[in-house]
Amino acid sequence: MSRIVAPFFALALLAACAPLNIWYKPGATVAASEEQLLNCRAQAARDIPVNTRTRITPVTIIPRQICDGDGNCQIYHERIGGEVIVYDANAGLRDEVVQQCMRKRGFSPATIPPCPDSLRQSAPAGRTTVMPRLTENACVIRNRDGTWQIVNRAG
Repeated sequence: MSRIVAPFFALALLAACAPLNIWYKPGATVAASEEQLLNCRAQAARDIPVNTRTRITPVTIIPRQICDGDGNCQIYHERIGGEVIVYDANAGLRDEVVQQCMRKRGFSPATIPPCPDSLRQSAPAGRTTVMPRLTENACVIRNRDGTWQIVNRAG
């Protein structure tokens, strides 16, 4: 059981230390931002369909000589490559359409660094529902339930 729980716990700890990347618009609600992002993604999916492509990496054969302790050597051929890679050739374009859509609606991408531990421990519990104006000292506290709280620290 602990082998299963440990990776999830580690990911939760890493998320608490990671910056928050959001679509930001001062005064907008977090719910409105999430709704707009979903609408933009849906529109991009309608406008730019999935274009699945497959490619195979080049194959290289490398001769390897392996010798035993008595000096008897044999040459083996090691095959490197030949992996099948499946990808969506339109993924990048679809992402650009989402970004354009969000910008047209007044949102811009923002990266907010995590708050220092001292602030996280002393700040009252809460979550951001309306996006505040960001200052250069803004930081984020991530909550266990997946919500977050933007804090504008005193300079």
